[in-house]
Amino acid sequence: MNQLLSLISAFGLCVLILPILIIILKKANIGDIPGGRKIHSKITPSMGGIAIIFSSLASFGIWGWYMSPGSMRFVFLSIVIMFFIGIRDDFSPLSAIHKLVMQLGALLLIFYFANIRVTNFYGFLGVHELPEFVSFLFTVVTLFAITNAYNLIDGIDGLAGTIAMLPLLIMGFWFNSVDYVGYSILCFGLLGAILAFLTFNWHPAKIFMGDTGSLPVGFALAVLIVAFMNINSNLPAENIFKIIPNFSFAVAMVLIPLFDMARVFAKRISSGKHPMKADKNHLHHLLVRFGMKQPKVVLILAMGQVFVLLTVFVLRDFSDNLILPLICLIVLITGIILEIITPRFIKMKIMKDLPCLKGWGVVEQTKPKVETDGLEKWPINMN
Repeated sequence: MNQLLSLISAFGLCVLILPILIIILKKANIGDIPGGRKIHSKITPSMGGIAIIFSSLASFGIWGWYMSPGSMRFVFLSIVIMFFIGIRDDFSPLSAIHKLVMQLGALLLIFYFANIRVTNFYGFLGVHELPEFVSFLFTVVTLFAITNAYNLIDGIDGLAGTIAMLPLLIMGFWFNSVDYVGYSILCFGLLGAILAFLTFNWHPAKIFMGDTGSLPVGFALAVLIVAFMNINSNLPAENIFKIIPNFSFAVAMVLIPLFDMARVFAKRISSGKHPMKADKNHLHHLLVRFGMKQPKVVLILAMGQVFVLLTVFVLRDFSDNLILPLICLIVLITGIILEIITPRFIKMKIMKDLPCLKGWGVVEQTKPKVETDGLEKWPINMN
């Protein structure tokens, strides 16, 4: 019941806050300016994350705080830290290094105080328990990767919010089913706020999420996914809610953003560019180049996310050693195909739009025909 109340409260608060926030941001002339890698055509208010984070955390504080374990206060605090990093970055962009260093404080809270960490590979590649130092490194890398992958995929209207909805919905029900009510209420609070935000962010967007939203929401997803892996691995084998391919299911929930980040970084490095240098080579940019409208691109990527999760579900009786490489291979092949056909499609589109060419590519020249009737009557010399 509290989960539903959390969702409704967050949705209602966010719907009330967003119109006011849009007016304030417009009057303060705070917005995302078109140009460069941006594909929107007019200045649009950013920092919609203010409404998302305030609504979701307020809702969690009302309905979930008193029934949450002590570790949840550190999860709450770390999300707030990421929120303020996002505000700072939206007001005055931080370098990639500065942003990562500032995020480290929130990650340390999660590892040492909330005790949410990757301690086990659950048999993947034959690895089980991890030494303390390896656990720390892998936890930091995992939280960094998911947080910033989600941050980077926020490139078109409605995409980041839509990509977050399915993992939050799945984990919200799952945490409730295994009696981790605090985590469940946090999931539904975030889900309610994001649903409200999408009513203003769907194309054409009235407001963008900004780093103020994408950083803390991505970080919350990362923390919840690591918590899911730990709790799921400790469930008894006879528990009907225990998910056998633990590692694969966790990765599948955020595989689209992770693949997009890895693909873009590899492409930039291979071109001699800095991996954090922004460009227009994300998956959503490729699909937009096909002439697809932004809502269609969002739905295609969301369906890809659903397909990956369904694949894991269908193969749930197999081990991570089979499922994880398989889903990664499927996504990788799809990405390579898209990479290959996109330039050819664009070339064909350009050629189609050119005037008809004949012979050696030179437009046939024709002499203009001049009507001479009546010219002999003109008072001019026609010789």
